[in-house]
Amino acid sequence: MRAAAAAAVTAAAAAVAGLGGLGGLGACSSFQDEDIVLDLRVLAMRASAPEQVVDVDLGSPPQPLDLLAQLVPAEMCALVADPSRDQRIRWSMTLCILDSDQRCDSDATVKLASGIADDPDTAQPAPRMCGTVQPDGGLLAILLEAAEGDPLAALGGIEYGISFAAGGEGDDPALDQFAGKRMRVVPRIPAARSANTNPSLAQLEVSVAGGEPVVLPPGRCIEQAAPIELRPAQKMRITPIEPPGAREVYVVPRLDGEQQTFTESLTYQWLASVGSFSSGSTGGPRDLAGNPAPLFTDYRAPKAEDLSGPTDVSLWIIQRDERLGAAWYESCVRVVP
Repeated sequence: MRAAAAAAVTAAAAAVAGLGGLGGLGACSSFQDEDIVLDLRVLAMRASAPEQVVDVDLGSPPQPLDLLAQLVPAEMCALVADPSRDQRIRWSMTLCILDSDQRCDSDATVKLASGIADDPDTAQPAPRMCGTVQPDGGLLAILLEAAEGDPLAALGGIEYGISFAAGGEGDDPALDQFAGKRMRVVPRIPAARSANTNPSLAQLEVSVAGGEPVVLPPGRCIEQAAPIELRPAQKMRITPIEPPGAREVYVVPRLDGEQQTFTESLTYQWLASVGSFSSGSTGGPRDLAGNPAPLFTDYRAPKAEDLSGPTDVSLWIIQRDERLGAAWYESCVRVVP
């Protein structure tokens, strides 16, 4: 099935290359669809504690070690995919202050974890690429540097991050893919302030060609013996079903000393190994009229001419809130010519 998927990608690439004789149109059409994962890519990162809240006494300066004692270890994991190659992945995580390129922006760094992971799409069980941020002197040094760099932001929280690098085992490290994930420590101001937690889903529902909705089974293609089947170019609507309380209500301080209450908005990023989406990103805040943002997207299977046989298509759904929380879900469909 993976060979068939690779053949579909190759056919699609060849079709795009064939537009080269159309001048400017060929050049524009050669851009890769960012919703389709063709090769090694870091898709998402998730922290077990994306935000932590510490108690402070505004009447006396807080002692750094006292604040550090209130923190808990936070595990950081990365979701990596590589549909085009059967290979192991070399990876590393570094704790630091991130720049706009998701690289470390200072000399204060802590090497969290590194290793060689089995192929993320076919290994069983699925490999874990994770490291744990310990509440120790290394983290304290980074928090202090972040606070010194932006002292006025301390009321809203001090941000630090993880820089993640991944490449094929034996590949040139200069070709590594980088990603970053920010985390935050905030004071308990106002008193009702609580730490953010990662969002969650009850399930994903799909409707094929307008039919009755059914549950999309979770799990990678290698883990599903009989994925939902689609015909070439057939459309499937995917709708995330959120459990009660998935959208947390939270309070933040205002500059006038008062507090303001918000309800989280959630977004969904949709990715696949082949095919297309009507929208690669859904959800978000309400519109100006107060209407909720649509959560669903329509996935369209590749055309018959782009397939060499039954093809398993990997699906990745990344769920995020606006407070550094994230979760992800993997599934699979089978396209049968």
